Amino acid sequence: MSPWIAPVTLSGQHVTLVPLATEHHDDLVDSVRDGELWNLWYTAIPAPDAMAAEIARRLNLQTQGSMCPFAVLDPVSGRAVGMTTYMNIDTANKRLEIGSTWYRKSVQRSPLNSEAKRLLLGHAFEQLNCIAVEFRTHFFNHQSRHAIERLGAKLDGVLRSHQTNTHPLAAGALRDTCVYSIIASEWPSVRTHLNFQLNRASHKDTRSC
Repeated sequence: MSPWIAPVTLSGQHVTLVPLATEHHDDLVDSVRDGELWNLWYTAIPAPDAMAAEIARRLNLQTQGSMCPFAVLDPVSGRAVGMTTYMNIDTANKRLEIGSTWYRKSVQRSPLNSEAKRLLLGHAFEQLNCIAVEFRTHFFNHQSRHAIERLGAKLDGVLRSHQTNTHPLAAGALRDTCVYSIIASEWPSVRTHLNFQLNRASHKDTRSC
């Protein structure tokens, strides 16, 4: 485990992020079946029968100090609806990436994602004193790219032929990786933007009740 980053619970109105644990397995299997997310060729989302191995992989990387994984909980039901992480942790330079994120289809494009990112970014910049936070995604993952850009992250560049795509539906394909970041000096503006978006979403929820 990184001496800089320790497991932590981050709570908001629309989402709660808790340290990933093996007991989240059944909820996550149910969640990944919502939309059969493992069939998306431009992502690396575990199939139901691979969920236990994926949880173990993330927890092992946590032990090595390169990842801090979270289960994403719906605060109403208390059930896990996805996963996210701090990853590629660079303690010496106080940089990290927010990634390996997925949510069940029914909560995508909801305030849950925006608030999860708000909590993760706030903890990174305000408690961990990060100098930069990265986001990386496949060039063809347009939904993810749009979501990252809506946060206020800027495109640093595209790593062409960055990785071999190991998805069964993408045999022989290479991944072009889009690299985005938010730097510490941009965080106050990004925070204001995210707070505005979340306040507007909460107001809509109140009006609809």
